[in-house]
Amino acid sequence: MEAHQHSPDSSSEECTVLEAPPGKNACPQHAGKVADLYCSACECALCEDCVSDHEEHPKVPLSQALEQHRSSLQERLGTVQNRLPQISDALSFVKEILQQLTNQRASIEEDIQSSFEDLHKQLDVRKSVLLMELEVTYGLKQKVLQAQVDSLTRGEGDIVASCTQSEEALAGEACVASLQAERELQERLGELAGLGLPCQPDENDQLDLVMETDGLRKSIHNLGTIVTTSAVASQSEAMGAGLEQCIVGHPASVTIVTRDKSGGACKSGNAILSAEVFTPDGSIVDGEIVDHKNGTYEFVYIVPKEGDFSLALRLYDQHIKGSPFKLTVSRVLEAEVEVSPSTTTATNSAAYATPSTGSSEGAKRRGKSPGQKKKGSKRASSALGTPRRKTQNPIEDDLIFRIGTKGRNKGEFTNLQGVAASTNGRILIADSNNQCVQIFSNEGEFKSRFGVRGRSPGQLQRPTGVAVHPSGDIIIADYDNKWVSIFSCEGKFKAKLGSGRLMGPKGVSVDQNGHVIVVDNKACTVFIFQLTGKLITKFGSRGNGDKQFAGPHFAAVNKNNEIIVTDFHNHSVKVFTPEGELVLKFGSNGEGNGQFNAPTGVAVDINGNIIVADWGNSRIQVFDGSGSFLSYINTSADPLYGPQGLALTSDGHVVVADSGNHCFKVYRYLQ
Repeated sequence: MEAHQHSPDSSSEECTVLEAPPGKNACPQHAGKVADLYCSACECALCEDCVSDHEEHPKVPLSQALEQHRSSLQERLGTVQNRLPQISDALSFVKEILQQLTNQRASIEEDIQSSFEDLHKQLDVRKSVLLMELEVTYGLKQKVLQAQVDSLTRGEGDIVASCTQSEEALAGEACVASLQAERELQERLGELAGLGLPCQPDENDQLDLVMETDGLRKSIHNLGTIVTTSAVASQSEAMGAGLEQCIVGHPASVTIVTRDKSGGACKSGNAILSAEVFTPDGSIVDGEIVDHKNGTYEFVYIVPKEGDFSLALRLYDQHIKGSPFKLTVSRVLEAEVEVSPSTTTATNSAAYATPSTGSSEGAKRRGKSPGQKKKGSKRASSALGTPRRKTQNPIEDDLIFRIGTKGRNKGEFTNLQGVAASTNGRILIADSNNQCVQIFSNEGEFKSRFGVRGRSPGQLQRPTGVAVHPSGDIIIADYDNKWVSIFSCEGKFKAKLGSGRLMGPKGVSVDQNGHVIVVDNKACTVFIFQLTGKLITKFGSRGNGDKQFAGPHFAAVNKNNEIIVTDFHNHSVKVFTPEGELVLKFGSNGEGNGQFNAPTGVAVDINGNIIVADWGNSRIQVFDGSGSFLSYINTSADPLYGPQGLALTSDGHVVVADSGNHCFKVYRYLQ
C-alpha cells in the first residue's frame, strides 16, 4: 500500500507545468531568448537583451564565432594528435631502454654470482691445498719424532730391565753358580752404556700459519664496482675547433661535456659515447675517444682526404646537442705547414693530450710528425699508397673482386671494421654500424649473417673485431658493450669474456695455444684470455714508449706465437712475446715506404711477412719478419679509402675492409 502513495512534492499539477529544455542557442543570461551574436571581448553569446551591456565591444555573428571556435578546436586537436607518433616513438624507445636496463641488471647479477662463485671455488681450493700441505708437513715431522720416541723408549726399556736384573744379582749371595749370569749382565750393561741413543730432538715442533688477510680483506672490500652515469644526450654538448674544420692527415680534437637531464655537468666517466666522421654516403672513420674520468671526453680523429663531411657524436646511441656537425676538411700546402710549425705542433699536441700521457717529449714528437712531408713521397689523393706503374710493385698483386655497397641488407655494409678468414674457406666481416657479422665464401658469395643490436649477452653494440677459433667458434670484439662475445659457427651465442675488465675492445685474434688476444683501444692494453674467460696476462698502457700504445687497433700472431699489434696514433707496428716483452718495433709517421699514417689491420703470411693496412695513406704495405719494407699491394684499379681490418684467406689472397667505400676487397697476393 505504501508503495503507491505519492509524496507531497510529486503532485501531478507540478508535472504539468515543467518547462521544455532550452534551445541549443538559448541565451545563458535571459531565459527564453535566443543568442545570435558573440562578444569577442567577453567571449560569450549575446541575445538582443544582452547587446546593451556590450555596446562598445566587438561583436560577430554567433554562427561565425561558433565556426571559428570549432575550427580552432580542430586545429588544436590536429596539433595534439600529431604529437602522438612522437610520443609513441619516445614511449617505445624509453621502454626499450628500460628493458635493456633490466637485461643489463640481470646480466650483471649473473656476472656477480659467477664471479663470487669462482672466488669461492678458488678459496675452497686454496683451503684444501693448505690443509693438505699441513697434513703432509705434520706427517713428515711426526714420523721423525715418533721414530725417535720409539727408539728412546726401547733403549730406556732395555736399560731399566738390565739394571733391575743386575740389582737383583747384587742383592744375592756371591757364588760360583751366579758367576756366569753376572758376567753376562756385565757385558750387557757395557753394551747399554755405549748404546748411541738419539737424545737430542731430530725435529722441531714448529708449525705456523702465515695468513696475510689484511690486503685480501681490503681487496674484497673494494671488489667490483657498479658503473653508470646520469648523462643524457639531449643536454650534453661538444666544443673545439675539430667540430667545424680540420686539415687532411692531421689530428683534430673535439671535447664532449656530458650533462644530466637538468643540465648539470656530470663528474664521472664511463659514459658510452660513439663518434663518426662521414660523407653523405656513409661513415669513414671512428677515431679515438679518450675518457678523462671527470665527465668530459676527447675525440681525436684524422681524415685522409679533403671535402665536406659530417661529424656525428652520440651518447647512448642518441645524438648530442647540435650533432651531426658540418665539418670542412681542407688540404694545407707543404709551404704553409713549414711557415707555422709551432702552430701545427701545438694543435697536434693538444689533440693527443690526455690525463695519462705525461711525456711532453712524446706529445711533441707525435704532433710534429704529420707536418714533415717528404717531397718525393707526395702522391695524388686518388692514388695514395699505390705505385704509378706496376713495375714499382715487385709482388705484382691486383684486385680480384669487391663486395658491398652502403646499406643494411645482406651484402651491404655501414662502417665495416674487422675481417677474419677461416680454414674452411669463409670470409667474416664485422659490420659495425649494422650490429652484425656477415659471412661470405672465398669467392665472395654471401652465406649468412647474425647479430642483434642491444646491450645484453648475445647482442651486439658496435662489433669491431672478428676472429675464428680453431674449434670453429666465432669471436667478436664488441666495442660499446665492452666485452668479447663467442658464437658458434652457426651464429648461436655461447659465452662472453672480459666483462668488467675491457674498456673498448677493438681487435681480436687467436694464438697457437687457442688463447684469445684482445686489443683494447681505450685502455691501450692487450689482454690474453683463455676461451673460458680466465685472464692469462695483459700488457701495455697509454703513451709512446716501447711497451705503450696510443689507440691500438688490431693484432695478428706469427708462427713463433708472437703478437703483432698496430699502434694507430703512434704510427707504428709492434711485436711482442706472449708475456708482453717487446721483440720488434717498426714504422714512423709519413707517406714514404715503410711509414704509416695510422696503421689498422694486420696479418702474417706463411713466410712470416707482415701485411699492414695503412689507414691514413689508404694503402696496404708488406714487410718481412724483421720489419723491413718489401712492397705494396697494388690497389690502383680501385683505390682504397680508409682501410680497416685485414686477413689472409685460406686460398692465399688478401681481404681488406675498405671502410670508406663500404665494401671489402680481395687482392691477389703472391707469397
